[in-house]
Amino acid sequence: MSHQNQLLLDRAAAMVEAAKRAGAEASDAVSVLSRSRSVSVRNGVVENTDASEGDSLSLRVFVDGRVASVAADVSTPVDALAERAVAMARVSPQDQYNQLPSASVLAKEFIDLDKNDLTEVLTEKLVENALAAEGAALDVAGVTGSMGGSASAGSSGMVLASSNGFSGYYEGTGFGVSVSAIAGEGTKMQRDYDYSSASHFSDLENPEEVGRSAGERAVKRLNPRKVDTQQITAIYDPRVARGVLGHLTGAINGGAVARKSTFLRDAMETQIANNAITIIDDPFIKRNSGSRPFDGEGIAGERMVMVENGVLKNWFLSTPIANELGLQTNGRGRRAGTQVGAGPTNVFIEAGDQTPEELIAQMGTGLYVTEMIGSGVNMVTGEYSRGVSGYWVEDGELTFPVSEVTLASNLKEMFMRMIPANDLDRKYATASPTLMFENMMLAGT
Repeated sequence: MSHQNQLLLDRAAAMVEAAKRAGAEASDAVSVLSRSRSVSVRNGVVENTDASEGDSLSLRVFVDGRVASVAADVSTPVDALAERAVAMARVSPQDQYNQLPSASVLAKEFIDLDKNDLTEVLTEKLVENALAAEGAALDVAGVTGSMGGSASAGSSGMVLASSNGFSGYYEGTGFGVSVSAIAGEGTKMQRDYDYSSASHFSDLENPEEVGRSAGERAVKRLNPRKVDTQQITAIYDPRVARGVLGHLTGAINGGAVARKSTFLRDAMETQIANNAITIIDDPFIKRNSGSRPFDGEGIAGERMVMVENGVLKNWFLSTPIANELGLQTNGRGRRAGTQVGAGPTNVFIEAGDQTPEELIAQMGTGLYVTEMIGSGVNMVTGEYSRGVSGYWVEDGELTFPVSEVTLASNLKEMFMRMIPANDLDRKYATASPTLMFENMMLAGT
């Protein structure tokens, strides 16, 4: 443990003790740590460099079924802070669900997830990577300009101490490189991008490869056409398929269930997706950005099957949300002021049996989707309407680029029809293979 983290952990423990002296029945103190450096370039010139850091501290107290939270900095006397928090709690409305978890469910051992890379990446190296990515994009035949390249390095973590006996911390690093390229001229210009991110610097994709990919993607989009309005089969590449998984995880979030703001609120143990679909949430994948040894309440959780062969098996739950639903937390708590929400860690759709090429051949005619535009999803009803671009498929082959069209359906129907390919890459916290959806309405000319 670094000296800074030990100081923050000691500070959090002192805040909890001060809350007890001030009259709190229970309390916890959390510090969220962040450090970041980034560089952006355009047309071979450094446009901006940025560095930031922060250590946010907050104390949450429970008094007579009421709860309050106050923010702090390292210079605030802990007794004064605790007294203010307790005074706020005493005039707050009662909250019967918001409680600390039982000590019996708290993490006792912390798994080493290999998320902390001690490699020192200097600003000069970030500049080199950003310029290399942009330069490779500009070298692609047909690329006429750049919207910029960037590279970043940073770290983040959390310190948590609570009156139920928990004390722990974790931290991790993150590195990234990205570029956006322009192809064509005037009103016929097209743009596309690519990026790579990883918790270890050595796991980043080569900046030149990222740049070439961005440039090639932009050039492929030149001279797009519109197509007629019709019912089609659509295939989403993994980059946009992750968005569909995001809609699904939002729909099975216990907080949305408690608020009755999801169309799947009454769907537990029912078929919500094609039986080819199994969705896993795993907080313990080494080096992944969503991994952590404990959640926002100090609970380790475990690898969970959220959807098994299309059947919904679990919500994402924290202690307050689980209390409201009459369930037990499953260690997916996320801090949000006085509340602890819930959400996924590393969530992925398990791979199917067919390659993306086999799915494209199977579809015959349809649209291969590479980008989404705008947001048109109603999570209460499941209604889905998104602007998209991609490539028209005829006779099982990608033919010409398509833009300025809309795909519409209902998420309930989409989940029941989606077929996964076998190209799952789990390096991102939300990961999906290529997905195929039958019977979608395409609004074109």
